Amino acid sequence: MISAVVTNPIVLGETIKDKECRLDVNVLLNDNTLINLEMQVANRLNWHERSVTYLCRSFDSLDHGQDYNEAKPAIQIGFLDYTLFPEHPKFYDTYKLLSIHDHEKYSDSLTLCVVDLSRIELATETDRAYHIDNWAKLFRASTWEEIRMSASIDESLQEAANALYALNADEAVRKRCRDRLEYYQDLKNYERKIERDRIEHEQQIKQIVAEKDAKIQQLRAELEEMRKQQSNGKGE
Repeated sequence: MISAVVTNPIVLGETIKDKECRLDVNVLLNDNTLINLEMQVANRLNWHERSVTYLCRSFDSLDHGQDYNEAKPAIQIGFLDYTLFPEHPKFYDTYKLLSIHDHEKYSDSLTLCVVDLSRIELATETDRAYHIDNWAKLFRASTWEEIRMSASIDESLQEAANALYALNADEAVRKRCRDRLEYYQDLKNYERKIERDRIEHEQQIKQIVAEKDAKIQQLRAELEEMRKQQSNGKGE
């Protein structure tokens, strides 16, 4: 029988007090595997290191005197609202410790998983078979109709949708969720401004470099012309 125990239960109405809050979930699966789930809305450009840090913290769970063989496998699952590797976009992928030569697996003890909520259209047949894409759609849903459609697939999704509906009936929770949403929207707008400024700065630098290159070419041409004139004068 499968068992899943949330070791840090979240009471939403108490947790979302600050606009910037972390809703991480730690789960003990079958009393044998430690799972850390994190949701990252804004791209802080540090998820690679952060996810590895979370994974190692979960794995480092032995008490003093315990044998290393008693260490429970750890899995870190990141739900991101952006693409971690823009050159290789994927909806869902899994990473392990592998040999760089023949890809032989070093250990099953450490696993990193990434779910890109912004690229659901890239879900594979396997992803769809496990309804990972439907969970992602539920996370991204902005209307009750979208939630209802996503939740109609299976019982677990329906339970999650019912819980969302019950929480939405609490005005205090709704206000805190709106505050959090506004905070992250402001953060995204700031990130977009930073990106626009970066592009504009790069374009200005390219323009300056191009103008200097043109000036150098002009000076070289003038120098070459002067040399030709001096050479012609000597010949006469």
